[in-house]
Amino acid sequence: MTKSQISEQPTALTPAQTFDALYAFCAPALVRQTYLLTGRRELAREAVERAFQLAWQRWPEVAQDRDPGGWVRAMAYEYALSPWHSFRPRYRHPEPPPADPADRTLLSALLKLPPSYRRTLILYDGVGLDLPETAAETEASTPATAGRLTRARAEVAALLPELADPAALHRRLLELASKEHLRAAKPPAVRTVGERRNVFWTRAAIAFTVTIISATTLTLRTAPTHYEPPIAPAQAVRGVPPAGVMGPLSQEELVLRAKLHGETSSGPERLMPAAR
Repeated sequence: MTKSQISEQPTALTPAQTFDALYAFCAPALVRQTYLLTGRRELAREAVERAFQLAWQRWPEVAQDRDPGGWVRAMAYEYALSPWHSFRPRYRHPEPPPADPADRTLLSALLKLPPSYRRTLILYDGVGLDLPETAAETEASTPATAGRLTRARAEVAALLPELADPAALHRRLLELASKEHLRAAKPPAVRTVGERRNVFWTRAAIAFTVTIISATTLTLRTAPTHYEPPIAPAQAVRGVPPAGVMGPLSQEELVLRAKLHGETSSGPERLMPAAR
């Protein structure tokens, strides 16, 4: 092999370069699709960036996936449809709707659909996946996905009869998404945030493991080494005769008591009895 042939061979891309290529190819369209899914511009950008951060953390796995773009899209949709966003202050109030009245009506019709129906409609009529691919990405059976798609189309057509044709609906979804000027962050920034997040969770996992080991060691050192039976509760003793009550003194006992009272309170007489 000559030097010219060696120089003409394509050089292997680094992981960062392949990630940046995937991001540049998928991120702009994915942000627009996620906007149709949520109706929120900022949430769409955040969901896509978070999905790519997760992809960079698992890049060896994602790079070997049959459809890396589909993997990222599924993660972005899952994050965007999380019900926890409604508890965040920044997402409690609706964003300004599109300027065109027809676009506002279409977006309102989409947002009235249940999340599973909306996701199915966007994947099939917006992204252009076929029915088995849509079913696989939404983790549903093909008949269930077909039913969701049919009902979603019917509900949109009830508000916008001119979109009863799937081709017209597909065209209007693309137009609505393309009218919004949505931009995603640069690939290096996404990779940097993903790496920082990975370092944070790694350190958190190490700290949690150390805490568990310390607590286990302390428990082993302070735990008793032999069995100590519990002390039984106190119980009343039955069958013991009651204490006798002193009765009246006899004549001899009365004389003895008087004699003791008459003796001195000290002296040898108190220690040594007198002989009779």
